[in-house]
Amino acid sequence: MKKIIAFVALSSLLFSCGSSDKGELVGVKGKKWNPEKPFGMSLIPGGAFIMGKSDDDLANIGDAPTKTVTVRSFYMDETEITNSEYRQFVEWVKDSIIRVRLAILADEQGMTGAKGKGAKAAPQAKGSKVSGSIGDYAFNDADPTKMTPYDKYMYENYYSVGTDDNMYAGRKINHKVKLKKGTGQYPDEFYTEVMDSMYIPIAESYNGLRTIDVSKLKFRYSWMDIQAAAKAKVGKRSKFIKTEQYGIYPDTTAWIKDFAYSYNEPMHNDYFWHQAYSEYPVVGVSWKQAKAFCAWRTLNKNTYIKSKKKHMDQVNSFRLPTEAEWEYAARGGLQSATYPWGGPYAKSDRGCYLANFKPNRGDYAADGALYTVEAKSYDPNGYNLYNMAGNVSEWTDSSYDPGAYEFVSTMNPNVPDNKNMRKVVRGGSWKDVAYMIQVSTRDHEYADSARSYIGFRTVQDYMGKQVTGNAQK
Repeated sequence: MKKIIAFVALSSLLFSCGSSDKGELVGVKGKKWNPEKPFGMSLIPGGAFIMGKSDDDLANIGDAPTKTVTVRSFYMDETEITNSEYRQFVEWVKDSIIRVRLAILADEQGMTGAKGKGAKAAPQAKGSKVSGSIGDYAFNDADPTKMTPYDKYMYENYYSVGTDDNMYAGRKINHKVKLKKGTGQYPDEFYTEVMDSMYIPIAESYNGLRTIDVSKLKFRYSWMDIQAAAKAKVGKRSKFIKTEQYGIYPDTTAWIKDFAYSYNEPMHNDYFWHQAYSEYPVVGVSWKQAKAFCAWRTLNKNTYIKSKKKHMDQVNSFRLPTEAEWEYAARGGLQSATYPWGGPYAKSDRGCYLANFKPNRGDYAADGALYTVEAKSYDPNGYNLYNMAGNVSEWTDSSYDPGAYEFVSTMNPNVPDNKNMRKVVRGGSWKDVAYMIQVSTRDHEYADSARSYIGFRTVQDYMGKQVTGNAQK
């Protein structure tokens, strides 16, 4: 009898949901979705191509034999990441670190809750026009009157206790109050203490210049090692979640360290931060820093989507291209070409150089540029990508193995070896000869190295109606 009652109860549950499917298999309907083209990117239609050296390997390296492979569709930055774009990353990290330090000190001073109420702020000088206190920057997740049930539960069970290595993990930073940059605007001594901690010590400054201590600019992010998780037979998910933290400021000293007995101090002093070089490709960035940038770009976009409560899914992760994706994109739809524009020469029929490289021995300026050029220079290739040959070499996500072409898959080939610190760089740079800027030439550098001639661009996986570069037109 109990079984009959249970069956009736279950049946009534199944048929009382108000469903309009009439008992048919119609599938679960999700919200309407359309692919969104990321700003500044081009869609690279997937397809097959002949990867490797189709011409004679003049350097006789033998690490790029021809191989027909296929890659899926993806978006790619039209230009190398510029100094201006990378500075956005640096400014975001700096802003976040300052706000976290302000919130922590406000918490220690008891200035918590709505608008940092609690302990009294330091008294202001008579006649002072500054207002507020460090309490204005307190964590904005500790006011119970403004918490949803979900926020209250998360705060009480997770955020208020933190983690083993970060007691403030998960706390919500107050981004609504603007930071006060001028020293005359600092509201109290606690705010001054935090800002002072972000600059190099006075004893290390000279000529009256005191700049931000860039060693404090560290970005922390997590990622999941899906390759290892897929190969493991057992293991908790947490075992494959990796947390990384890196200093993200470019190594501007690369301009000096890369060239002995050479005067390049002006590039060290001005190249990254000066507005004159804003649209030039960022350099001095290691592979690990480029990966951190990708993680931040993904976080930045998804945070915007969440804050606007838009009815759209989070975006696919931005990442570095695989070696095969980079070569496929560089060819611009041309099969077996030597350069992105075809070839076999690096000059046009009018005698103009088609890329920024070193045309002659000791002559870096023959192509019209001594160092780098603006990221959107020369003509783009068939996929509207600029400087896929020359200007700066570019990091890829692939680890370098001289025999990789012999064993990698013919479908989306890659060598994702986290233990191999030699990472593939492609495209050649302003200091390289013509052989190095050929689309099939492979080169490598260590993941923790930063060079004055290596930059990067990012890609994002494409979802939507399948497009291929091999489809009949």
